[in-house]
Amino acid sequence: MVSGATIPDQRPIRRRKLYEEVVERIEAAITDGHYAPGDQLPAERELMEAYGVGRTAIREALFALQRMGLIVISSGERARVSEPSAGTMIGELSGVARYLLARPDGARHFQQARAMFEVGVARLAAETATPEDIARLGAALAANKTALENGRGFERTDVAFHFVLAEITRNPIFTALHTGLSEWLTEQRTTSLKARGAAQAACAAHERIYRAVAARDPQAAAEAMQAHLVEVGEYYWKASDV
Repeated sequence: MVSGATIPDQRPIRRRKLYEEVVERIEAAITDGHYAPGDQLPAERELMEAYGVGRTAIREALFALQRMGLIVISSGERARVSEPSAGTMIGELSGVARYLLARPDGARHFQQARAMFEVGVARLAAETATPEDIARLGAALAANKTALENGRGFERTDVAFHFVLAEITRNPIFTALHTGLSEWLTEQRTTSLKARGAAQAACAAHERIYRAVAARDPQAAAEAMQAHLVEVGEYYWKASDV
């Protein structure tokens, strides 16, 4: 070693638990295709013998893999490899999301995250929308307008309009993120729509977003979505203070 040379990664080496090693081995086997979706994993005793660890380490590893969405464990049956999806990933985050929402400034942080995400979705939707996509978005807007005086119906069609935008991107991670955010922010949406004029403002904003996407104008779509979500946030805090 050259005198005075720096060591590139000086993080302390962490002593890993046995079950974490098992998780890494099985995860690699699934990722490499050794176990395909739908396949059963070997029985616990076979895994114990293969990896030279006890039953506790195997069970902890299997539970960890289930939390990761890689396997499904049913009572009385061997663990089976699942088909991970973007929806699975978001579902695993739901508990953490609700916890973070309950923290001080949690709502504001999620509003910021939603704004960055949806502004990007609107921009991409305007770039990629086909005539069929624009027709679907127009139908979602029409349904939203029809439900203007129907509180529950308006909320449902509001979510549907934004979901169609996410679908237009043809990115399953975006549609999964939209579904997750819609679930986590239900209280915020319901509260903001209680404010006087909120539903009418949201519907008008959807109209502007639709027109920008239909015109295939990414910048206008992003700006319309940004203005919409700023307005939604203002209505939410106004209604929350009542």
